[in-house]
Amino acid sequence: MATQGYSWFITGASRGIGFEMKKQLLESPASHTVVADFNAKERLHIVQMDVTDPTSIQSGADEATKIVRDLGIDYLINNAGVVRNLSIFHAPLGRKFNVNSADSDVWCWARTWDGSTPRSTWMQTPCSGYSRRTSSGPRSSQTRSFLPFLEKGRKKTIVNISSLMGSISSDVGAPHASYGIAKAGLNMLTYKMAKERSDITTISMCPGWLQTDLGGKNADHPVSVGVTGILKTVGALKPEDSGKFLNTKGEQYPW
Repeated sequence: MATQGYSWFITGASRGIGFEMKKQLLESPASHTVVADFNAKERLHIVQMDVTDPTSIQSGADEATKIVRDLGIDYLINNAGVVRNLSIFHAPLGRKFNVNSADSDVWCWARTWDGSTPRSTWMQTPCSGYSRRTSSGPRSSQTRSFLPFLEKGRKKTIVNISSLMGSISSDVGAPHASYGIAKAGLNMLTYKMAKERSDITTISMCPGWLQTDLGGKNADHPVSVGVTGILKTVGALKPEDSGKFLNTKGEQYPW
């Protein structure tokens, strides 16, 4: 007999880490409910959502209301993201800072949890690549839209999928500059979320170098191995872990 599970909302579930998380949760003996933005299966509910579009995010939240109702969401997994050019010095010269461009330089922004007062902070960085459309801004927007469900959930947990590339103290060197800058911004978002809402457990998670489309076939581990570690670590989280940057073994990384 299946044991009682939890409700999970996963973005970027069409491939890679998000797809494997969905797969493993549905194969678990626990009766998890998975709300994702791709595919269909028993105990899996589909919400169409473009994480680069605040209107689409809100529509996704409205659709999720019909699914989770008063049960809420236990785990919000902010996973969706893309990478383009990865070097500062190989970016096209003369690029303008344009918030409306999908290939614009990295922009980070944040608002209050309730969204009522735009307390926005814009950051411009001189490198193109990891678009602001899938970095800190959308994570803030989708978290704010799904906050009412988290407040009703039992676990009240947010997991921002980050990377060691976003750790300044780890001194990973020059490669993957735009990606690292975006992940550093995401890590700061995690920290700020944890400080503002102590009742919600918010962490950044480094999945490791995995054999995804981004990681490539020469990466250290298959996606299944990394995701198994993510789920084990996330499942063991306690409120005092909020605001931390963890790897798949539950070890803490430096900011």
